Amino acid sequence: MGGRDTDIVLLDENGIRCDGRKVNETRKVTIKAGVLKNANGSAYIEFGDNKILVGVYGPRDVHPKHMSDTDTGILRCRYHMAPFSVGERKNPAPSRREVEISKVIKEALEPAVMLKEFPRTAVDVFMEVLQADGGTRCAALTGASVALADAGIPMRDLVAGCAAGKAADAVILDVNNEEDQAGQADLPIGYMPNLKKITLLQLDGVLTPEEYKQCIEIGIDGCNQVYEIQKKALQDKFFASGEKQ
Repeated sequence: MGGRDTDIVLLDENGIRCDGRKVNETRKVTIKAGVLKNANGSAYIEFGDNKILVGVYGPRDVHPKHMSDTDTGILRCRYHMAPFSVGERKNPAPSRREVEISKVIKEALEPAVMLKEFPRTAVDVFMEVLQADGGTRCAALTGASVALADAGIPMRDLVAGCAAGKAADAVILDVNNEEDQAGQADLPIGYMPNLKKITLLQLDGVLTPEEYKQCIEIGIDGCNQVYEIQKKALQDKFFASGEKQ
């Protein structure tokens, strides 16, 4: 989290945030499934000004062979930010942050994916951030879940991602880039709504116990809203493909 930025009014006297939203309102979320012909499953997500493309490949043979598991499949995730995704050109080499987010997303998806259904194989998830605007790990997690479902990978539930946080001493839903940089706390959440199970929970910043509880509650509410958009993206794809046949 960055320090306070006095040039940005994060919350005005009417409780309206710097991008015009109310404290409990998410940014606009748009998801399209099945956008890459050469992937087994894919999705494109716009989460506010975040733009992320996800491709899923597999289940497929593991190389090298000794990395495979005779009892279960393995999930491999790569989160990467394109050099042009941020204001100052980013080094195309994977950063420590990208490696950490790849691991976090993998661990958030694993409870949803039925890996034991396909032992000795791997499912690869590639997430490419084309434009970043705060909350990319939640947006990438959300898109990856849709891409996995589009690939026909057996899943217990979709994982929806949405962050809560604190800015200008108020608990807010879906932290944008300005709020992330100048706010007080950011709490990304990954959630399986059908199973009512949290698979991702990270806190950057400081919250009181009561604020922490509030963030969890509104974050889960945000995930439930995102979940409906995920389901609609998959329905739109499969209904459209059914009509073409």
